[in-house]
Amino acid sequence: MLLRQLEYLVALARTRHFAKAAEECYVSQPALSGAIRKLEAEFGVPLVRRTRKYEGLTPEGERIVVWAKRILADREAMEEEVRTLRSGMTGQLRIGSVPTASTAVSLLTQAFCAENPLARVEVLADLQTVDIEARLRSYELDAAVTYRPGADGASAFTFVPLYRERFVLLTQETADGRQRQEASWEEAGRQPLCLLHPRMFGRRTLDAVFARTGTPVRPRVETDSVASLFAHVRTGHWASVVPHAWLHVFGVPVGMRALPLVRPVHTEQIGLLVLRREPASVAAQAVVAAAGRADMAAALERVPGTAATEFIERPTAH
Repeated sequence: MLLRQLEYLVALARTRHFAKAAEECYVSQPALSGAIRKLEAEFGVPLVRRTRKYEGLTPEGERIVVWAKRILADREAMEEEVRTLRSGMTGQLRIGSVPTASTAVSLLTQAFCAENPLARVEVLADLQTVDIEARLRSYELDAAVTYRPGADGASAFTFVPLYRERFVLLTQETADGRQRQEASWEEAGRQPLCLLHPRMFGRRTLDAVFARTGTPVRPRVETDSVASLFAHVRTGHWASVVPHAWLHVFGVPVGMRALPLVRPVHTEQIGLLVLRREPASVAAQAVVAAAGRADMAAALERVPGTAATEFIERPTAH
């Protein structure tokens, strides 16, 4: 009974509406409200602020929701592990990614599904790093492909390196037809640029490199989508700095060149991030195992359509 009451409370916290929470839990609204009142009586504190409608959780309610998510996640992990021991993994892997890592996610899910033919995968792409860490902590994601966490998150997560991301300048072919092989960050800064939005980690990385080279950058167009960057570049009016791995998806637009950026050569580590807990969920264990057996670096650490086929051998800056 306690687990059901906790489920109702978590659903109410997520939907912020009694009727919607009841519908999500397949019970009547009076049944859900009554179960939460019994939970309040058991703890001896109010968990929900009520007037004529839902007004949010009390401080005690907020803390109990945190524990409830953990308890429910542990129960789900235990049930999945028992099912896995009997018939292999049959549950769902919920994996997120930052926008620049979607290519890697597709390779990882391919390896995961090959090893777990009865499992399903839900991919949430275009998440910001702060959203990814929050969703992992609240058990809304099992894993994510993202950048290495900072010092604040290092103790809470396990990070499995997958490949190193580098950047290329997408620009128009030169009028004289010369086949350039690379471009400097200073040259990139002089282009009519379309870049990712400043709130995104990938853009902050670019800004830091441009600043280190003393290159002011004032993009005319900013977007939260790598696909949108390619769409703008295809018009022939813009250039962009994009992660090289996306060339494996879109290729190099007709009439454009993808020039590896040098002076400096800058790379960022991309990896698989999972919440550090014991025992780890079956889904997290399975995707970490798939990542360990999939040679992501060999598949992604080259720049399609350029002479720089193996940049990993070049000096890197961090």
